[in-house]
This record gives sequence, C-alpha cells and structure tokens, in this order.
Amino acid sequence: MAYAEVLARAYDNSPFLAGLIDRHPTLVALIEQGAFDAALDAALAVEHSSLGAQLRIQRQGVALVTAIADLSGAWDLTKVTQTLSDFADTALEQAITAAITERMPDAEPRGFAVIALGKHGGRELNYSSDIDPIFLFDPKTLPHRERDDVGEAAVRYGRRVIELLSARDEHGYVFRVDMRLRPSPEVSPIVLPVEGAIGYYESSALAWEQAAFIRSRFSAGDAMLGAYFLKSIQPFIWRKSLDFGQLKNISAMTAQIRNHYSKGQLMGPGFDLKRGLGGIRECEFYAQAHQLIHGGRDGSLRGADTREALAALAHAGHIDAAQAARLSENYVALRTIEHRLQMRADQQTHMIPNEPDLADAVARLHGMLDAREIFAFLEPITQGVAAIYGEIVEAAGDRGEQIADGGVPLTEQLGNIGFSDCDAMAARIARWRSGQLRAVRSEAGREAFEAVLPATLNALALAPDPEQAVARYDNLISTLPSAINFFRLLEARPALLQLLADILSYAPTLAEALARHSGYIDALVHASAMDMPGNAQVLADLMRQKCQACDYQETLDGVRDFVGEQRFALGVQLIEGRHDALSISRSYAHLAEAALQVLTQATVAEFEKAHGRVIGGELVILALGRLGGEALTHTSDLDLVLLFSGDFAAESNGARPLGATLYFNRLAQRVIAALSVQTAAGALYEVDTRLRPSGGDGPLCCSVDSFIQYQRDKAWTWEHLALTRARCVYGGAAARARVEKAAADIFAIPRNMDLLRRDALSMRRDMAEHKPIKGPLDMKLARGGLVDAEFIIHVLQLQSGNGLHPQLDKAVTGLVAAGLLPVTFGEAQDLLTRLLILVRLVAPDCQIPTPATQTLIAQVMGETNWAVLQDKVDAAKDHISGEWQQLFDQKY
Repeated sequence: MAYAEVLARAYDNSPFLAGLIDRHPTLVALIEQGAFDAALDAALAVEHSSLGAQLRIQRQGVALVTAIADLSGAWDLTKVTQTLSDFADTALEQAITAAITERMPDAEPRGFAVIALGKHGGRELNYSSDIDPIFLFDPKTLPHRERDDVGEAAVRYGRRVIELLSARDEHGYVFRVDMRLRPSPEVSPIVLPVEGAIGYYESSALAWEQAAFIRSRFSAGDAMLGAYFLKSIQPFIWRKSLDFGQLKNISAMTAQIRNHYSKGQLMGPGFDLKRGLGGIRECEFYAQAHQLIHGGRDGSLRGADTREALAALAHAGHIDAAQAARLSENYVALRTIEHRLQMRADQQTHMIPNEPDLADAVARLHGMLDAREIFAFLEPITQGVAAIYGEIVEAAGDRGEQIADGGVPLTEQLGNIGFSDCDAMAARIARWRSGQLRAVRSEAGREAFEAVLPATLNALALAPDPEQAVARYDNLISTLPSAINFFRLLEARPALLQLLADILSYAPTLAEALARHSGYIDALVHASAMDMPGNAQVLADLMRQKCQACDYQETLDGVRDFVGEQRFALGVQLIEGRHDALSISRSYAHLAEAALQVLTQATVAEFEKAHGRVIGGELVILALGRLGGEALTHTSDLDLVLLFSGDFAAESNGARPLGATLYFNRLAQRVIAALSVQTAAGALYEVDTRLRPSGGDGPLCCSVDSFIQYQRDKAWTWEHLALTRARCVYGGAAARARVEKAAADIFAIPRNMDLLRRDALSMRRDMAEHKPIKGPLDMKLARGGLVDAEFIIHVLQLQSGNGLHPQLDKAVTGLVAAGLLPVTFGEAQDLLTRLLILVRLVAPDCQIPTPATQTLIAQVMGETNWAVLQDKVDAAKDHISGEWQQLFDQKY
C-alpha cells in the first residue's frame, strides 16, 4: 500500500486532515512507513504543561492516525472505533484526576465515575462524535473541602471535566460532551449522587432510557463506584420478563424518525446515513430491540457492540443468521461512509452534502470518482437494511381491528367472529373493562389489554374448546396482579395466541400455572421452545450458569424459575404433539434430576458455612419410582432415599460442629426443603421419603452401611420390589458404586417364589383397598393398568435376575429377551404410559374430558379418533390382566 497516496488523497479532499498533516510531520513520517501503531503511540505520548492543551494535541494526532489507517484499509472499523473510544476513556480519566487534584492536591481522586452511553458505551465511537456520559458521585468518598457541600463539589468537578474536554482553543477541542442522556437533564445537576441515580432508574426511568443503557459501561474514574451502579441497575436494563412494550416503543420511535427523515427522501444529496430509511440507526435499533426482548433471560445477548449483538442473537436463534450477517456487513459500509463525511471538516454530520463539489470530495476521499459512485454503492445497502428492519415496525404496528362500538353492536361483532353465546361473552368483556381486575386497572394495563383484545377474541372464538378457553382466560387475567407485559407479548407475537388458545382449551394444569406465572409464556417465544431440552447434565449446567452470581435464596428462586419455564414448555410440546410422550416424560425426569443436583450442591455449600464438613463423609441421594426410572409426568413427586457415607461417629469441622448422623439428617432436611418449600418463585416438587428404611418411623437420612444392612436383613418384599427402580442421582463415584453393588447383591439373593408372589399379591390388594381408581382414565390404578404392569415386571426381575434396569422399557426388553414376557406386553405398557403422561396434563381428574380434548388425546396418541383409542386401551389393559393371571395364577 502506497500510504503517501492515501495521505495525498486526504490532503486534497479534507481541509481538516490537510491541516493535521501540515502540523504533525513526525506522525506523517511514521504513517508513510505504514507504522500506524507506532504513530498512535507517538500521538498519545505528547506532553504539555497544560493538560487541556496536551489532550487537544493528542486528539489531533489520534484523529490523523486513525483517519489514514481507516482510509488505507490498514485498520478495520472495529480497530478505528475502539481506538477513538479508548482515547475518550483516557481523556476522561485524566480530566477527572485533574479536576479533583486542582482543588484537593493531596486527595486520592475517587468517588467520581463516568458511565459511557451510546457509541462510546459500545466502544463504537465514530470519527467526529460527541460523547454521552453520565457523571456519578459517592457523597461518602468524594474528596471535597470542609466548607463545601459535597453535591456542589461534585458539580464543580463535573464542569471542569467538561471544560477540559470540550472548550476550544488554537489546538481545537478533545470531545464535545453531551449531558442530555442523564435523568431529567433540564432540572437535574450534571453530576448525580449514585443512590439517587439508582433510585431513578429503579422507579421513574422512561422507556428510551432502558434502550440507551444497553450500551452502557464504566468509562473512567472510580471503578468500584461505576461497577456498583451498573450492577444495581441491571434489573432495570435487563428485565426478567420479555419486554414487548419496549419493542413497541422502539418501533414507534423509529416510525417517527422514518417519517421525519425519509418522507420523500431518495438516495442522493442530503441523505442522512444515520437516521434515514435503512440507515445506521435502524441497524442499531434492530439489534437493541431484540436484545431488550431476550437479553433479560440470556446474559450472552447483552453485548454493547452492535455487530457482536447481532452475531449473538443469531447464534441463539432469535434472528435469522443470514439477515444478521447482512446487517453487520451493511452496518460496516454505512459507518465507513459516515466517517468519510466527518473526516472532511471534523464535523458531527451524517448527511451527504447537498453541494455537488462537497459530495464529490467525500467520494474522492473514499477512493471513488464522484458522488454518483457513493449513491450507487449505498442504495442497495439502505434498501436491504430497511427491508429487514421494516419487519419489526410492521410487527409492532399491526394492531388489528378493534372490538369497539364503531356503529356495530358488540354482540353482533362477537357473533361475526364465531361466538355462540354473544350476550354472555359481551358481559365478560364488560367485566374485563370495568376496572375490577387488577391486571387492567392502570392506564397502561388498559391500553395493553385493548391493543391485543381483537386478536385475543378471535383466537378464543376459534379455540378447539371455546367455552373452556374463555373460562380459563377469564380466570387467568382475573388472577394476575399485573399483565401489561403479558398483553404486549401477545400483541407482538400473534402466533402465541394460537398456543394460548390450545393451552386454555386442553390443559387446565398449564392454565393454572400460567395464572400463577404469566412469564412462563415468555419461554415459548424462543426459537428453541419446541425443541427437547438436553440431558440432566446439560440442564444442570444451564441452571448453574443462570445462578452463577446468586446467593442461596436467589439460587432457590432461580432454579424454580428455570424449572417452571422448562416444565411449562414441555407441557406445551406435549399437547401440541411435537414429541413423543415417552421422550417428554424422560425430559421431565432429567429436569428434576438437574434441579436436585444444583439445589443439593448449593444447600451443601450453604450448610457447610455454619457446620463445616464431615471429613470422609458425603450425602448420597437415591431416586426410586418414576424419577429412578427417568419417566416423570408433569405433576410427579420425587421418591427419594437420602444416605450418607463415612463414619457415623465422626464430627463436622465447622464453627458449629455436629455429629455425623445429626449433621446429615439436618442437611437432608435442608435439601428436601430446597426442593419442596414455597419461595417467592413458588414450589418446585413434592418429595416423598417414605421408601427409606423403616419408612416414616426411620431416620430421614441413614448411613450407607445401615441402608445396606437393612436391605439385606430386614427389608420387606415390597422394598426390594421398589429397589429395582433405584438409581443414584447425587453423590461421589465411590459411594454410588457401593450402593449399586449392594443393590445387585440383594437382587442376586435366592427367592422363595411362592412367598414372593404372595407378598406381591397382598401388597396389590392393600393398594387397591386404600387407593381406589380416580376415574375412567386412571391408567395407573385401573385393573390391567400400569401398577399391575409394574408388579409383573418387578416380580419377574427378582424371580429371574433378568431385566434389572430402573427404566421400565429397558427392563421389559430384558424380560422379553429372556422369554419371560411377550413383545406385546411392552407395547401395551408403552400405550398406557403415553396416555398416563398426557392425562396427567389434560385430564388430571381422570374423568372423560370434553370432545375437543378427546380429539386432542387421540391425535397425540397417533389414533384416528377417541373410539379407536379406547378400544386399544381396553385391549392393552386386558393383555396386562392376562399376564397378571398367568404369573399369579389368579385375579386380585
């Protein structure tokens, strides 16, 4: 690269750069050699007796080096903008130090911090950019004279910082400083007390301020103060629930900008590269809108750099990868031409000059012949950006037809969209609008409710079971304390209304969960909402990532939130028929196992703070029943046995030591509480520990030695039957191996077959007496149901030593291979298991559901209609009953 040619091009077409070239021959010599990093170091090494003059001369050098490095292609856009941003940080740092030490020479310059916003916050400063800081001070640590009010001292320091950077002299200026992004700039001081600023953003901030803080970072001054402020306002920036009201606000603002800057504007002289149709701001707002929606739930999406944000959003599946790549590429092109506009005269401009000779000079600065080449270059770029961003504006702007008077009676409108009892529906709507419901009592709540009402009524009218859907929707919005974001979400994502109609029609369990936690529907927005989650290890890692910076109570709530959302999504997948019921059942189990592991680990760590550790001992958790067999339903409880390894006579080594037995029993109580007690985020799982040695009469947590001895010498037959589904879900490898070997040894004990069968029959009769079937769809307790199937499997396992696997499908496979069961037994068991998993969600009372739900069940089960499914279910139960009679030689 002939850098002298680039210097000449800059000299001929930019009066500003020409002046810098004349004033800085040393830098020019380095630039001609391509030594841009050395030139930058030299520019920053300039010293002067006056800090203001020193910073201005340094800025000249930085401006010259970055301009020629940019024009020559030696530095890409990232290097250019980060160099400019880093210089702004350095200049602010020096200005703060000077402002404080000029008045307090011996004081440590602390208690004053700068938060960078805008392009400075994203380290994306353009060539001739303002900086948009917020100045903060800490009254407790800011140095000030005794007679000075600390707030007045902070303002004095702030004014001095601004003066050092923005005042002009023969050397120019450093940065223009725009303080208008601070709270209430027309009345507030230029430097804000940190607690007051935090209070403002927690309670009174405007919608645009949330978007502005996406690109916020600590820039200069007291780093601890800056970090404290930013951490404190994270909940304001990144809201836990998806904020589709913000999408509406951003889109409305963009529509106003488009109307002002683009009405009648064609690509050509006067086009605004920043605010024009398809310009820089639309690239930025596209990323920010999606960050606001999804960033509260995914910390990887919170990057301040526009292109990094687009890439992260695409990687997470929230935006189209090809569109993200195209926007990033176009963003670079637009920013590059913007820099040419600003290099010409060091002006904060984004507009292609109307004067032909000036527009041609900008083109030549870039290496083109004239302005026509710039227009030809930019037109397809802006058209592409406008088309992609237009999707957001359209999504937020499509409000649909209002259900209102408009000359047509409400009942007639309701009849036109499909409601049968229009008077009753009109009465419901009147109640919704009456102000009685908390969710629609505020002005914002009413506005959000009315905006989505037409689409909601259409969805409810067309729901599979409109009567159920309307009744449950009524209960939903009557229960919610606030529903603004819920309504905004449905408004912004109309496809969710169909899912909501299905949930309300088919799944009372999910409808009740949604009434308690409206945010659960947020999870359905994500591209992966209908994908199967990972295994227990993957889910545990995600939980730990979510709770990485949380204290113990926050971890309890965080895991509950995560499990609630995932369990809700799995339920929706089930009623939508997205995956096989058996796969979803396994995912329910993986989710529970992951929660158990994360919460137990957190509980152990919290317990050790007070009581230390029992050296050589650890907690071991054994899952039985459906968790042991990795086959939970939506509402399953967890059958657990809690054990501990090591010497029961040992003592913990903490500040409040406990003997091992007491230690682990108290720890076990804490673990069960972590899994089952109500917190602000709700309950998690019911935990059943009655399968422990001696049942409810035995200690909650016994030693591994005691457990093994009990199982070997004292356990009842039913306890050995239950042990066939045992699986270690927590504990070290050595302890797990010991428990698993003990179980294998117990299974290998020779059995008295007659006694085994008699015990099993007695137990089944007791169960039938004390737990009658709940209804015609009780696939578990009915004759020939799943309990009978499990008895058959477990008796055959103990009798033969075959099929010893906690997962029942694999156990049956082993028994079939041994010739102890026919293949058709497994098919019957699978059919009833699938139906059980579905019934737990859509008909938890086990009664025959409405015709619409009957149709759903048949479809999800892969059958043509309800009658065909019933016939197959009856045949499956008859088959299991036949195997029962063959094994036990009698009916119960």
